[in-house]
This record gives sequence, structure tokens and C-alpha cells, in this order.
Amino acid sequence: QVQVVESGGGLVQAGGSLRLSCAASGSIFSIDSMAWYRRAPGKQRELVAIITSGRGTDYADSVKGRFTISRDNAKNTVYLQMNSLKPEDTAVYYCNAAVTNYRFLKYNYWGQGTQVTVSS
Repeated sequence: QVQVVESGGGLVQAGGSLRLSCAASGSIFSIDSMAWYRRAPGKQRELVAIITSGRGTDYADSVKGRFTISRDNAKNTVYLQMNSLKPEDTAVYYCNAAVTNYRFLKYNYWGQGTQVTVSS
């Protein structure tokens, strides 16, 4: 079994910053990509940022230059530093980890989500 747990959400004023963390634990042989998604009220889930095991990154256009994704492979943890937050960044943020287990089977695991609310 693999658990994925996010933390760091909260309420912040526009222009402020938050840092999200996501730790994966359990039967993990390796983790390929780790990513952050978000779902705003009334909208579909969208990819915010992704980072590969080699630390290659990609971002949604709406967050480029404001958000930074990073990871600590030794801790199976991914971070999302969010700066210059806007009200439109308000959403539930979900972590995703592409895990290979000790049977060399690959699965995608999701966290429970953490709420980010940006007030104007």
C-alpha cells in the first residue's frame, strides 16, 4: 500500500505565498513523476505542475513564473512554492505520485487534497 499526504494549504491574501508539501510512503520502489493538480469550484481538475525523477519540470501557463515545483527523492516528497497568489488560484490542490512498487508494477496514487483560498 502507498499513502500520499498533502499539507500546507490555507487562507492567504492576494499577493501572498504558500508552500504545499506532499509525502508518499509505503511500498515504494521508485517514483517517476510527481505532480500537483487543482480543482476550482465549478471547474474541471487541471494540472498545475509536474516534476520527473530527473527533476524535469512543466507548468500550467497560468502559474508560470509564480509557482515552483521541487522534490526530495530521498524523502519521496514534492513541494509547490506558490508566490504572487491570485484569487483565481483558489482551489483544492491534489498531489499525484506515479509509483513503481516492489513487484515492479506502476500505479498512480492521489492525496486527499488540501484547500487553498486566496482572498482579494
